[in-house]
Amino acid sequence: MWGDLLAAVALLLVLEGIMPFLSPSSVRRLLARLDELGDNALRLGGLASMVAGVVLLYLSR
Repeated sequence: MWGDLLAAVALLLVLEGIMPFLSPSSVRRLLARLDELGDNALRLGGLASMVAGVVLLYLSR
Protein backbone atom coordinates (compact mmCIF):
# COMPACT_ATOMS: atom_id res chain seq x y z
CA MET A 1 0.00 0.00 0.00
CA TRP A 2 2.75 2.49 0.90
CA GLY A 3 4.51 1.67 -2.35
CA ASP A 4 1.36 2.53 -4.31
CA LEU A 5 1.00 5.80 -2.43
CA LEU A 6 4.61 6.71 -3.07
CA ALA A 7 4.22 5.87 -6.77
CA ALA A 8 1.09 8.04 -6.97
CA VAL A 9 2.86 11.00 -5.35
CA ALA A 10 5.85 10.56 -7.67
CA LEU A 11 3.57 10.51 -10.72
CA LEU A 12 1.76 13.61 -9.44
CA LEU A 13 5.08 15.45 -9.16
CA VAL A 14 6.06 14.44 -12.70
CA LEU A 15 2.72 15.55 -14.14
CA GLU A 16 2.71 18.82 -12.20
CA GLY A 17 6.21 19.62 -13.44
CA ILE A 18 5.48 19.20 -17.15
CA MET A 19 3.80 22.57 -17.77
CA PRO A 20 6.28 24.74 -15.85
CA PHE A 21 9.09 22.96 -17.70
CA LEU A 22 7.55 23.36 -21.16
CA SER A 23 6.02 26.82 -20.82
CA PRO A 24 6.92 28.78 -17.68
CA SER A 25 5.39 32.02 -18.98
CA SER A 26 2.00 30.35 -19.48
CA VAL A 27 2.09 28.98 -15.95
CA ARG A 28 2.97 32.42 -14.61
CA ARG A 29 -0.05 33.93 -16.42
CA LEU A 30 -2.31 31.14 -15.17
CA LEU A 31 -1.21 31.67 -11.57
CA ALA A 32 -1.81 35.42 -11.90
CA ARG A 33 -5.36 34.73 -13.12
CA LEU A 34 -5.94 32.25 -10.30
CA ASP A 35 -4.95 34.97 -7.84
CA GLU A 36 -7.85 37.06 -9.16
CA LEU A 37 -10.47 34.36 -8.51
CA GLY A 38 -12.56 34.40 -5.37
CA ASP A 39 -12.37 31.78 -2.65
CA ASN A 40 -15.60 30.09 -3.73
CA ALA A 41 -14.36 29.62 -7.30
CA LEU A 42 -11.12 28.09 -6.03
CA ARG A 43 -13.02 25.81 -3.67
CA LEU A 44 -15.30 24.68 -6.50
CA GLY A 45 -12.28 23.94 -8.70
CA GLY A 46 -10.65 21.99 -5.88
CA LEU A 47 -13.83 20.01 -5.28
CA ALA A 48 -14.17 19.21 -8.99
CA SER A 49 -10.54 18.06 -9.06
CA MET A 50 -11.01 15.80 -6.04
CA VAL A 51 -14.22 14.27 -7.43
CA ALA A 52 -12.55 13.63 -10.80
CA GLY A 53 -9.61 12.00 -9.01
CA VAL A 54 -11.85 9.73 -6.94
CA VAL A 55 -13.85 8.72 -10.02
CA LEU A 56 -10.67 7.97 -12.00
CA LEU A 57 -9.25 5.98 -9.08
CA TYR A 58 -12.49 4.01 -8.77
CA LEU A 59 -12.56 3.26 -12.51
CA SER A 60 -8.90 2.22 -12.57
CA ARG A 61 -9.26 -0.23 -9.71
